[in-house]
Amino acid sequence: MQIWALEGIPEIITGDDLVAVIARAADGSLADGDIVVVTSKIVSKAEGRFVAAADREDAITAETVRVVATRVAASGHTTRIVENRLGIIAAAAGVDASNTPDGTVLLLPVDPDASARAVAAGLRDVTGAEVGVIISDTLGRAWREGQTDTAIGAAGIRVFDDLRGGTDAEGRPLVVTMPCVADELAAAADLVKGKTGRTPVAVVRGRSDLVGSLDLPGARSIIRAREHDMFHTGAAESYAAGYAASLAAQDESGVHGGGARP
Repeated sequence: MQIWALEGIPEIITGDDLVAVIARAADGSLADGDIVVVTSKIVSKAEGRFVAAADREDAITAETVRVVATRVAASGHTTRIVENRLGIIAAAAGVDASNTPDGTVLLLPVDPDASARAVAAGLRDVTGAEVGVIISDTLGRAWREGQTDTAIGAAGIRVFDDLRGGTDAEGRPLVVTMPCVADELAAAADLVKGKTGRTPVAVVRGRSDLVGSLDLPGARSIIRAREHDMFHTGAAESYAAGYAASLAAQDESGVHGGGARP
């Protein structure tokens, strides 16, 4: 498998044609089965997703559907992990204040899957190559320090490599094995894109088996349904909710405990 960044991507402004920009940078190098990984920031910039925001926190609040956890660091900085309108759970609802004009912040694309389909369809038309497209963004992970890029939009690729129903090398049945290859490819592409190299687009070659119809399910299908979410809120928030429910139940039953909350 080969992964390389496309050089020569200019600073993107509202209204830029990303298909033309990427095709020009690729300079005829795209081939059938290639997967183009595009950083979400340039998609948002092209779509004009800037909003005036003297206070980034106000923009985060506006994009928040549900607060998962809030923590205040020793420095006084507050981190909010929230579910945004796309169903993505992330710090700051994906609102980005880096490399934006003063007094503005950048929101995620309105519909990352639709944006990916538009870029994929355009590249297929302009280059003649059947390519897939991933739109990536940086997310943290529960239980692990640091961040990695993941797929928030996808088109023309299978986002999962579903191995369920097969067998392993020892002949044992695979019951739950379903690698999220879209996330794996987004993270791999970030190794060559980086965060400061001004190379927001990468090409992955060698997984043509994943490339297919533009009607394949997008990255929205990666988000786990709420009824299957085992970690709906943070630890402190879950404890507080459970404690409050216990007190309410005691009040309803007429039983009052004398102990204080630990």
